[in-house]
Formats: sequence, structure tokens, C-alpha cells
Amino acid sequence: MKKLLIASTSTVHGRGYLEYLLPELEVFFKDVDTILFVPFARPSGLSHDEYTDKVRGAFTSIGKQIDGLHNYQNPIDAIKNAKGIFTGGGNTFVLLNELYRRNILETIQQVVQKGTPYLGTSAGSNITGVSIMNTNDMPIMYPPSFDAMGLINFNLNPHYLDPDPTSTHMGETRETRIKEYHAFNTTPVLGLREGSWLAVKGDKVILKGPLKARLFKANEAPVELESGTDLSDLR
Repeated sequence: MKKLLIASTSTVHGRGYLEYLLPELEVFFKDVDTILFVPFARPSGLSHDEYTDKVRGAFTSIGKQIDGLHNYQNPIDAIKNAKGIFTGGGNTFVLLNELYRRNILETIQQVVQKGTPYLGTSAGSNITGVSIMNTNDMPIMYPPSFDAMGLINFNLNPHYLDPDPTSTHMGETRETRIKEYHAFNTTPVLGLREGSWLAVKGDKVILKGPLKARLFKANEAPVELESGTDLSDLR
């Protein structure tokens, strides 16, 4: 049975890395001692070792060990043997390209479908959708495909921002960009605001967190969804 926690972000304003999610993660990973961390979304700023150390520091507070996937000579075996997986944020194009290049995207998909608990934040959440076509990231890398793992039946726009009525910025809003996507595509898109996440258990998908999410469907007006909304039938 699938078990995922798909978060908009790793860090909310005024809190430390993953701090706002730690109570949820303690329950989510309650049967897991060691979590396999996938650090490949980070294109610059932090090395894979430094990124893994940052994650390790957060999980220490709830008694969990972190292993970096980049340290394994056989990453496929590491994924198959993992008791839990966390894919962190960064650039979604870089992440997906690395997963394809290392031939491990399908393996992650398979083990999660079979029940390995999966945590994603930002880019790590984007890849749980049908495709990464609704990421906010610049395409600094060109993966072989935009197709992602399809662990949920829709796409995500993490870090979703509402228009600021006081802003003088005349560029496109997130809503405009998603509507442009729906001029050519029909997959629904969920705008996931900071501090919100999806709890997936089997075929059940529930919106969690303190904020509403904004749902976009082709040829329909966008709607606001309350925390607790069941998205299991969204496709």
C-alpha cells in the first residue's frame, strides 16, 4: 500500500529546516530507523554530502538516521532495501534528469507503490505527479522526459503564490501560467501553498496543513479546497 507525505516545501517562514513537519514525520516514519535521502535536486550551493548532513541534522531530533543515496555504488539495491525514502528540494529538472541518468526513477516508483514510505518536499514532491510540467523551476537541464512517477493522478505546483493586489509587477501570475498549461493539457494541477502537504495512503489522497489549496482543471474556473479535502478521485 502506497504511503507518501508530499509537502509543498521543506521550510516555512520563521522555522528551521523541516521543523514544521517534524511532528508529522515522527508518526509517518514511526516504523523506520534509517531513511534513504535522495540529494540530486541541488545543482549548486551544497554538495551532496552537505545537503545530506543538513537533512541528517533535522531528523536527529526525532531519532532517525539518514543515509545519502549518492554514497552507494549500487543505488538500485539501496533503493530496494530502503525502509523509507526522502527526496529533497532544489531544481526539478536537475532532479528528474539525474534519476533518469542513473536509471533509478522506475525503481523508486516501484518500491513506493509496494509500500516503502516516501517523503517529498518541493522538487521531491513534483516528481510524484504525472509530470513535472507545472514546476516553478527554470529548465537548466533537459531530462529525457518530463514524465514523472505518477504516484498521484495529477500535477503539483508547490510553493503556490497568490497574486499580490498591492504589487505593481505586471508579469504573469502562477495562476496565469497554469492556465497556459491547460491550453494544451488536461491533467489537473493542485497549487500547494507553503505549509501544506498531501497525505497518501493506498489510493487515498488527503490535503493536510493549515492552508487551503487551489485546484485548476482544464476549461473550469479554479476552486479553493479546504484542508482535509479528499483528492482520491482527482484525475
